[in-house]
Amino acid sequence: MVMQISYEDFAKLDLRVAKIESIEPIGGKSKIVKGVIDLGIEKRDVIIGGAEFYKPEDLVGKIVIVVANLEPKKLAGIESNAMLLAADVNDKPFWLTVTDEVPIGTKIK
Repeated sequence: MVMQISYEDFAKLDLRVAKIESIEPIGGKSKIVKGVIDLGIEKRDVIIGGAEFYKPEDLVGKIVIVVANLEPKKLAGIESNAMLLAADVNDKPFWLTVTDEVPIGTKIK
């Protein structure tokens, strides 16, 4: 059974459209990379998992959905300031994307 949450809890999430601007490897880490996302009004550093499945050039430019109001978390010594949403298929992430017709920074309802 899927765990249910209240509408009020869901409403606390700030889901936004963002563009992955850049990717760089993190020394000694093969499963995560440091990315910079554009939220329209600001750019943020994020840690992106699943690096073993994708080349950086496959991710740069993707229009993705992020949790923009997740509290920052340090991973591999780098502060991550959002979380990309992904579908998990056999432990491989597939980033949730939208077309480029949706402006960067658009709030998902």
